Amino acid sequence: MSKVSKRTTVRVPTAAEDKAIMAAAKSDPDSQPLTLRQLNAMIPLRLPLGRPKSENKKLLVSVRYSPEVITYFKSTREGWQSRMDGVLRQYVARHSRSA
Repeated sequence: MSKVSKRTTVRVPTAAEDKAIMAAAKSDPDSQPLTLRQLNAMIPLRLPLGRPKSENKKLLVSVRYSPEVITYFKSTREGWQSRMDGVLRQYVARHSRSA
């Protein structure tokens, strides 16, 4: 196994490098560096982590199905679990009306 670290390291520029970078940025009319006032006026962007929360929350349960049922639904390819949920919802809708 390699013992090389996979972490990226951040190297802070020296004062001379920083001065050269700032001079190059100021010389480009299309890309002027932000002023201190502009930097202080910025509002950090907060992005939600992960996918959006569903309004239709589902419960995580452990269920055992016969192999034929699982084989059939898996053969319908991607989205088989959603299709299986749909079939069960139809069953519940049909049987809860008559009760």
